[in-house]
Amino acid sequence: MSMIKVENLTFSYLSSYDNIFEDVSFQIDTDWKLGFVGRNGRGKTTFLNLLLGKYEYNGTIISSVQFDYFPYPVEDKSKLTQDILQEICPTAEEWEFIRELSYLEVDADVLWRPFNELSNGEQTKVLLATLFLNEGHFLLIDEPTNHLDTNAREMVSAYLKKKNGFILVSHDRHFLDGCVDHILSLNRANIEVQAGNFSSWALNFERQQEFEIAQNAILQKDIKRLQKAAKRTADWSGQIEASKIGGHTPDRGYIGHKSAKMMKRAKSIEARQQQAIEQKSGLLKNVETAENLKLFPLSYFTDTLLSFSDVKVFYGEKAICGPVTFTLRRSDRLALDGRNGSGKSSLLKLLTGEQIEHTGTITTGSGLIISYVPQDTSHLKGTLSDFADKHHIDETLFKALLRKMDFERIQFTKNIENFSGGQKKKVLIAKSLCEQAHLYVWDEPLNFIDVYSRIQIEQLIKEFSPTMIFVEHDKAFRDNIATSTLIL
Repeated sequence: MSMIKVENLTFSYLSSYDNIFEDVSFQIDTDWKLGFVGRNGRGKTTFLNLLLGKYEYNGTIISSVQFDYFPYPVEDKSKLTQDILQEICPTAEEWEFIRELSYLEVDADVLWRPFNELSNGEQTKVLLATLFLNEGHFLLIDEPTNHLDTNAREMVSAYLKKKNGFILVSHDRHFLDGCVDHILSLNRANIEVQAGNFSSWALNFERQQEFEIAQNAILQKDIKRLQKAAKRTADWSGQIEASKIGGHTPDRGYIGHKSAKMMKRAKSIEARQQQAIEQKSGLLKNVETAENLKLFPLSYFTDTLLSFSDVKVFYGEKAICGPVTFTLRRSDRLALDGRNGSGKSSLLKLLTGEQIEHTGTITTGSGLIISYVPQDTSHLKGTLSDFADKHHIDETLFKALLRKMDFERIQFTKNIENFSGGQKKKVLIAKSLCEQAHLYVWDEPLNFIDVYSRIQIEQLIKEFSPTMIFVEHDKAFRDNIATSTLIL
């Protein structure tokens, strides 16, 4: 057992005037299973890169362990998987690779296949398993769930629960609860470490915010009361002092004493007011606000919007899913579930008019307007203004929605290519929310998106009840908003 100590860490990018981290100090045990949470764009991946020594910084990071990073960069993906894994962990024997893969229900034959022939989920599993074979290393795991289906997430979570010594960046609440014993929280003003899983941390964080908001309200009232009292006392003191030079013969000694007493009282009230202001300034630094989002779905003129009858999707001569039969009615929110490669995204693309080989019958209602959120964000380019203009959406509304999802105004001047993965996804979701549609088709909309925004989007869907068909492997989100689930 050893410690990783971070002391007085301050860091900013050369292109930025604001510090990403400022005078941050904490320490963690290398045996802990740490879940790392925080808003998109706040610096989680940056912090992992600081641990890896990729940037210069002020302060100190003290560690006796070597750090490994996931996703591991594989340069030549045409090589055999076994050769790649041997390069990552030269000391491991073949039987050790096979043992670790068996824990993740990956067939040993993947070792003798080219790495680029493995599915994204298989690549995730084999790289994680191999990195954990590097004994004495501390693993930095950056959002491993984005290519994992629901069953694979459960499996990887159970696998991580048996391991020690890692920091896991993830926004999947259910996934975190299954495998971490501490939470590393990147807040607005600091970084905090707390024992427990995500749910216990979230409960404590919410209680702390409620306490600070209540305490702030009390101090606000106290400050106003003290300001009035100070003004009243100062006025009295001035009136008493003025009476020294009235038309009669006053007892100037008595009046001077009384005036000094009132001034002393005024000073005392002023000191108490300053103390209350200082107390107030220590509150609300980490409060996370999530304003309510709005959506204006169109009401379709009939109850049924679309239906699939015995639909099969083909890649070449191979059927990858089906036959699929279902009917979507107004206010339905249908979740498509199934393993990676089971055809979920293909079914959604068929709805958007993409030419994909299939059999069976797809019937959509006349004049049906669809808003689509794709998985892929690689096509996003230019500024937010360019994006709004290209897609004919109201730029003011579009940017207002992004502000509510924690975008800073500085982001509005940057190119979307430079956004974090979560920020790019928010761009696509905000676009969809700007579009009035009968049907919202969302394909894994929550990849990379922070927990606060996930809850924000859940509340939006519950309030406005749009008709939806979606794919999402975040179990907590799916369970909260789906009215039915179709397993492929």
